[in-house]
Amino acid sequence: MVLGPTAVGKSELAIRFCERLAGEIVSVDSMQVYRGLDRGTSKPDAATRSRVPHHGIDLADPGQDFSLGEFVRSTEEAIAGIRSRGRLPVLVGGTGLYLRGLLKGIIDAPRRDPVVRARLIAHDRRRGPGALHRVLARIDPETASRILPGDRQRIVRAIEVYRERREPLSSLIRRAPFAEDRYATVKIGLNMDRAALYRRIDERVVGFFAAGLVDEVRGLLEAGVPPAANAFKALGYREAARHLAGEIRLEEAVALTQRNTRRYAKRQWTWFRREPGVTWFDIDPRAADRWEAPLEFAARAIGRG
Repeated sequence: MVLGPTAVGKSELAIRFCERLAGEIVSVDSMQVYRGLDRGTSKPDAATRSRVPHHGIDLADPGQDFSLGEFVRSTEEAIAGIRSRGRLPVLVGGTGLYLRGLLKGIIDAPRRDPVVRARLIAHDRRRGPGALHRVLARIDPETASRILPGDRQRIVRAIEVYRERREPLSSLIRRAPFAEDRYATVKIGLNMDRAALYRRIDERVVGFFAAGLVDEVRGLLEAGVPPAANAFKALGYREAARHLAGEIRLEEAVALTQRNTRRYAKRQWTWFRREPGVTWFDIDPRAADRWEAPLEFAARAIGRG
């Protein structure tokens, strides 16, 4: 498992792991699951996928809300398939909640009901901003206190669970605390000088926009993907959508994406530093041999050194 903040080089190292250790990549990224989100998610291109098989990518249409439970079930199947072929699953990505759900398991919550979901969203639109959050605050104040009023996806999910189980989501979580990891895992963490990482982030964002991110977002909107869709929470996509709506200039969209991505990287650092059992490596992006130490460590750890 390769952990670390965005732009630190996780995917590059994971590909080297796979080529050296007969592995296949499993993406742990909450936005690479959406078809059509390519320019701004660092999704591997066809040439990269031809080098190494990838799983966990392009699982849902961009207008869908892809849940943690759906991710965990899909990834469990992918890992089982990779193992059945006698190969090594190499997990790579920066979505800490997805990682935790996969390693620890998730609560036994009901599956999503599209009819109930549509009714709740319609209620929210009729009553205005904050209506669903007020409903959640009445039935499950503990969960409501952890969710921002504008996070409609999580609010709808919590209300959905209550309607199906007649029990607050917070109670389900308390009864099913995270246990030990369900998989024996070698965890490799990548770290980088913060100033160097932020430079890489800024350059990467410029590259996303230069590669046609705005056109990709325009195409998604023209195809009927609603601006409120979960896919548009992806960094760069929401800023590009604001630019297309005439709210901000292109230069502002780029600068906001850079700033928001740097903030996201900081949150990733905080999250992954709490992950137990990680062996961390400091990466110098200028060093030609920067991948040798983690490669050697992983090979020894799984007995293929």
